Amino acid sequence: MTAPTIGVLGAGVIGSSVAHAAAAAGYAVTLVDSDATALDTARTTIRRHQRLATLLGGTRTRKLDIRSSTNLAALTGVELVVENTTESEDAKRALYPELERVLAADTTIAANTSAVPIGRLAEQLTNPGRVVGVHFMNPVDRIDMVEVVRGKASSDAAMADVDTMLRRMGKQSVVVEDAAGFVINRILMPVVNLAAAIVSDKVATPSQVDDLFKGCLGHKSGPLRTADLIGIDTVVHTLEVLHDHYGTDEFVTHPALRRMVDQGLLGIKSGRGFYSYDGN
Repeated sequence: MTAPTIGVLGAGVIGSSVAHAAAAAGYAVTLVDSDATALDTARTTIRRHQRLATLLGGTRTRKLDIRSSTNLAALTGVELVVENTTESEDAKRALYPELERVLAADTTIAANTSAVPIGRLAEQLTNPGRVVGVHFMNPVDRIDMVEVVRGKASSDAAMADVDTMLRRMGKQSVVVEDAAGFVINRILMPVVNLAAAIVSDKVATPSQVDDLFKGCLGHKSGPLRTADLIGIDTVVHTLEVLHDHYGTDEFVTHPALRRMVDQGLLGIKSGRGFYSYDGN
């Protein structure tokens, strides 16, 4: 039987994680990024995650069907596309009409965005109903809950396509209404912002902040370890999007976060963030 097909647009940290999880669920994946280096890095990362999954599972895992391309046209013919490009509203809005030109008229676009309203992405399309927000958490293969965002125009058919994909991937979901930042990041980003301020003011260390969240509130991971996992640059981009939409003080990026980005301290993906991941 032919495997269902899925396109994954964007081969960064979250895109490669989506591609891995989809392939592990039996999808034939086409991974597209304009940057060939990003695709090389994604392939290496996916192989590492697959080896880890084999070790943790104790059994041989499914052989992954992942093809990669720098050409957007490689997505022609896929049954659904998950879009994971840079968290920039302008960049995404410029991309979506190009994406529409290479996809079949009824292909659903799952927008994996941290904060950009789904309606803003969909409004430039001939059929805005094909776009649904699907906010995966990183690492996708190990976090079972997904925040699904129904835009005002999102069709029942597109919602059903997303539900089918998530069920095949073994995910649970909560469907929320469309607003900048949705639920998770509208709450989480100000928390990360304040946690960075506390560390910058030398009130507590990153590990003390996270230990208090874990011990007092029962969180599996504190806000600063979570920020390192997301990527400090992505945190800053998300805060900027939220501030553009709401204009309130809680979304004004703390200077400490901007300094970290300037210094290349982006979290796990760079080897250092609030914590060190380079063995030092």
